[in-house]
Amino acid sequence: MALEVQVLKLFKMKSGISKSLNNSVAKAFHLLDYFNVAKPEWGVRELAKETGANKSTTYRMLATLESLGVLRKDEISEKYSLGLKLFELGNRVSIQSAFVSQTHPVLKQVAEEITETVHLGILKDNEVFMVDKIESPKGLQLNSVIGTSSPAYCSGLGKILLAHLKQGDLKQALESIDLKTNTEFTITKKTILKKELEQIKIQGYAIDRQELELGLICVAVPVYNQKNQVIAALSAAGPSIRFQEEKVESYVATLKKGARTIQQKIGNFKI
Repeated sequence: MALEVQVLKLFKMKSGISKSLNNSVAKAFHLLDYFNVAKPEWGVRELAKETGANKSTTYRMLATLESLGVLRKDEISEKYSLGLKLFELGNRVSIQSAFVSQTHPVLKQVAEEITETVHLGILKDNEVFMVDKIESPKGLQLNSVIGTSSPAYCSGLGKILLAHLKQGDLKQALESIDLKTNTEFTITKKTILKKELEQIKIQGYAIDRQELELGLICVAVPVYNQKNQVIAALSAAGPSIRFQEEKVESYVATLKKGARTIQQKIGNFKI
């Protein structure tokens, strides 16, 4: 029931439906019940046949659920599967099976090669949402926690993600971000941040030089899907006393290799 209540709230927010559990919502949940471990993907025709529903009605329902992020559509197979909106709500689908199960082994490989803590994050409401993490094999544990968010403007993950926003989205993001001072190295002027983001996009990687936390350095690169859309960021983070500027190119090369491997695994996946 918790999932139903949460998704109902989502429907109300997006489309302004009434508070009552109306017929359309009941049909939506009826369709969602068909997405399970045994059959995680459905095409419009086959789902309509399975449920005994009209094809056009089924299509409209699936398209609406996709627009809400409850379902996602594979543009190649044109089949639908459960979307990450349910993970945000605390639910039925897990990002572990939808995304992280494919990327986690890559993070482990990168961490072993780069010997620092490796993170995978996505951009959400101008903050970095931590999707996955592999601790450094050297034993130093960082404060970052999977499932939590941190400011994007002062982290390697966040800056690389902001740098790849469309111009209009970036302008809106910069207008809404409050640049608070975290350390003496934090960028607190939007003109300087904008200039750095432009440089980051050109060079293809971002560095957080103790901007979020004193003593912590982070190098990050973008993660693309097979449509060349930036969907996440991959980073290596470690103590400043161990970080070597002359090794930046090596760190970036290792991270980019991992990002390319992820790209091959996830197809057209989009957050």
